[in-house]
Amino acid sequence: MSAQRKIAFIRKGRVPLANVSTAKTLQTYFPEYKVEEIDLIPLLRQNKPLIASNAWAMLREYSADLATRRRGVKEVFLITSYIFKAMKQIVAEQLRGDDYVFTFQMQSLFDASVAGIPHFVYTDHTVLANRQYPGYTPKQLYHPNWMRLEPSIYHNARLVFTRSSHVSRSMIEDYGCEPAKVKCVYAGSNAPLNPAPAPPERYASQNIVFVGIDWERKGGPELAAAFALVRAVHPNATLTIVGANPPLTDPGIQVVGRVPLAELPQYYQNAAVFCMPTKREPFGIVIVEAMAYGLPVVTTNLGAMPDMVIPGENGALVSPNPLDVTELAHALTSLIGDPECCRRFGERSRKIAARYNWDTVGQRMREEIEKVL
Repeated sequence: MSAQRKIAFIRKGRVPLANVSTAKTLQTYFPEYKVEEIDLIPLLRQNKPLIASNAWAMLREYSADLATRRRGVKEVFLITSYIFKAMKQIVAEQLRGDDYVFTFQMQSLFDASVAGIPHFVYTDHTVLANRQYPGYTPKQLYHPNWMRLEPSIYHNARLVFTRSSHVSRSMIEDYGCEPAKVKCVYAGSNAPLNPAPAPPERYASQNIVFVGIDWERKGGPELAAAFALVRAVHPNATLTIVGANPPLTDPGIQVVGRVPLAELPQYYQNAAVFCMPTKREPFGIVIVEAMAYGLPVVTTNLGAMPDMVIPGENGALVSPNPLDVTELAHALTSLIGDPECCRRFGERSRKIAARYNWDTVGQRMREEIEKVL
C-alpha cells in the first residue's frame, strides 16, 4: 500500500493564530492528503553557522536601524537578503525525496517554492502596501537587497491568496502579478463565533468596546481623546479596553487588559459599538469578530477596513491621515445616541461577517487549487 501523499504547509512560527487555523482548514478541505507542517524557525535556530552568517548580513543591511533601535534584532534577523535565500534552500532540503502534491506558505517573508511542485501563497500584506498607511516614509521598507527578492515570492507561486482587496491590488499594481493569479479569499476568526443571545439592552448601553494589544498603532490614544468628547454629549457613555493596558483612569473608562480568547465574546456581547481607529492594519481580525457578534463598527479608512465596513450600512470609516479626534468622536456620538441604528447596523455586520469564516476560506481555496492541479 503506497504512503499517503502530502501537502507541505510552510510557516514561520505558530503566531499569528491564522497559521494554526489555516493548517487545520487545509487538512479539512483536502482530507485525501496529509498536511505536513514545516516551521522554519526551529530549523533556523539549530543552524549555528547560518545564524553567524546572518548576523553579518544584519549589520551590512540594517546597522543604522539597529543602532537607532528603529528595528529590533528579532525583526531584522528575518528580513535580510541572506536569510531570504537561506530559507528557500532549507525548504528545498526539507522537501527533497518525498512526494508532495503541492506546497503552501503563510505570509510574505520568504519564497518556499520548489521546482516541479505547484506552490501557493496566502498573505495579508506586501511590503509595498506600507506606502498606503499614514505617516509612511521610505525607511519603513526593507533593505533594497531584500526588496529585489520579494517579487519572486508572488511570481513563483501558481496562485496568491489574499485576505483583502487592498492586498490584491498591491499584488497587481505594485508587483505586476496577473489579476487571474490573485484570489481574495478573506480569512476566518480566531475567537469563538457561536454567540449566545446578547442582552437585549446592549444597543442602549452606550458602551464602546476596543479590542487590541498595540494601543498606539491601533489608535488608542486618539480613541481616548475622542471618548472625552463623547462623554460631554453622553455622560453615561463607557469605553471598555480589552487587550491593551494603557494607564487610563478617566471617568467611564474600564481597562480590562489581556483576556483568554474564550472570555473575549462577553465583551463584544455587552457593547453597543466597536471602535478601533487603527493607523496601520493589514487585516484586522477583531473587526470581523465584532461584526459577527452584531456590532456596528467605527474604524479608519485603510487596509482591509473598506472590505468590512460600509459607511451608512454597518458603521463608519474615519480618515486616517491624519486621524481626526473630532471626526472620530462625531461618529461614535451619533451611533451610541441611536440604539435602533446600532441594532440595524449590527444586523448588517452579521451578514457581512458571514464571508469571514474558515469554512468559506477552505472551500474557495479548494476550488482554486483544484483548477491548478
